[in-house]
Amino acid sequence: MIKNGKEYTATLRDHRTVYLDGGRVEDVTSHPAYARAVQSIGTLYDFQAAPENADLMTYDCGGGERANRIWELPQSYEALVKRRQGLEAWTRLHCGFLGRAPDHVASCISGMYMGLDVFAAYDRDRAKALADYYRYARDNNLYLTYVIINPQADRSKSAALQKSEYLTAGVVDRDAAGITVRGAKMLATGGIMANEVFVTCIQPLSPGDEKYALSFAIPMNAAGLKILSRKSYEAGATSVFDNPLSSRFDENDAVLYFEDVRVPWGRLFVAESIEMCQKQFHATPAHVYQNYQAMIRLTVKLRFLLGLTRRIAEINGILTFPQVRESLGQLAAEAGMVDALVVAMEAKGTRYGDYFVPDRHTLYTAQVLTQQLYPRVVTSIRELAGGALITLPSSVKDFSDPEIAALIGLTQQSPAASAEEKVKFYKLAWDALGSEFASRHLQYEMFYAGASFVTRGHSFRTYDWGRATGLVDEMLASYDRSAEAKV
Repeated sequence: MIKNGKEYTATLRDHRTVYLDGGRVEDVTSHPAYARAVQSIGTLYDFQAAPENADLMTYDCGGGERANRIWELPQSYEALVKRRQGLEAWTRLHCGFLGRAPDHVASCISGMYMGLDVFAAYDRDRAKALADYYRYARDNNLYLTYVIINPQADRSKSAALQKSEYLTAGVVDRDAAGITVRGAKMLATGGIMANEVFVTCIQPLSPGDEKYALSFAIPMNAAGLKILSRKSYEAGATSVFDNPLSSRFDENDAVLYFEDVRVPWGRLFVAESIEMCQKQFHATPAHVYQNYQAMIRLTVKLRFLLGLTRRIAEINGILTFPQVRESLGQLAAEAGMVDALVVAMEAKGTRYGDYFVPDRHTLYTAQVLTQQLYPRVVTSIRELAGGALITLPSSVKDFSDPEIAALIGLTQQSPAASAEEKVKFYKLAWDALGSEFASRHLQYEMFYAGASFVTRGHSFRTYDWGRATGLVDEMLASYDRSAEAKV
């Protein structure tokens, strides 16, 4: 049940159909556009399989079998915290730069499984399909991605009113064995390296969009599934020294096209129900559980960025400047706030049936604030770094020439690091803050949870307005027009 990195990597040699730069990629595990990223995921699997990490990363899921904690269904506050500690340890291996590592969609499916009662009320056969799939994915230690957004075409029109009937993935026909799906979905972050994909729609659908109101899971090598990869930042990374993040943690994003893909009934969780497409996320713990994982990841990433900030101040010899300490203090307070919100989600958690789940509104509070916070943090760090981010040697090869190396030693001086250490550090900082890879991460952190109006809507919907307005009512009830006469 617990794979190591070598076993995981072998599962990707499955003849999946990936298109990049005008051709088909035969083996994602060895192609220069993806190989190091695959190795990075393999490192996660090696970490979970290490005997010394068994208690941290796995749990007893019954019959003496152990599964990765990403699939755990906590029944107490203590169990929820222990699961978070495992996820946090995993995230440290990539410092939060793998936004769709295996723990994200596993958290989504696990949250849906917690809400089996909602699925059973909709359709008992679909509930059984979900329960069976949860156990299958857990027991086979699968890496899942998902595509839950429709292609951006004419956003003023519903899926059914686009120029092409099957721009968005929808049902072509159905029979006793299952359904046939045609059309596109996005955005399969991590899809190049995933074993299977969960396909559904989190966006509101309109009457007439029923054929697109689906929820199912299929292997990434399913017949007819086309994976349209975006540009690979890893392929453009000249070396690990020069591009330490983009060369190893470019999880890639892809558009998926379903060319009459067959989906068996046993893999179908929602069949042409607009209402249930929304309920699967918001009437169950799924949306909270998956985004709670995202906030755990983000706390680690912010911690890494704060480490970069402190090191910039030390290397530049500006740590004692009052204005620099003020900037560092502000950033530390903001990172501490996000960390505290994750702990608060757990402390304010509630029961859903047998399960203990994070507090919904505290999660949405964190999402709203961090969408605004991440760009500010990046900008603040770049302001502290100044020109040091872009006055770097062209590549690691410059150190191989004695004359150039001597000039680097002269021009890259620091009170806290050697010239090579300074260059190495700032190459890392640039990859995190200013490279094309970094720009993609800025966009990702601003929109992975949805547009800002969407997250603010979740916050509005889940806040305890009655408790707030109750205070106003109590205050209003404490006096009237005769109050002054009684003084």
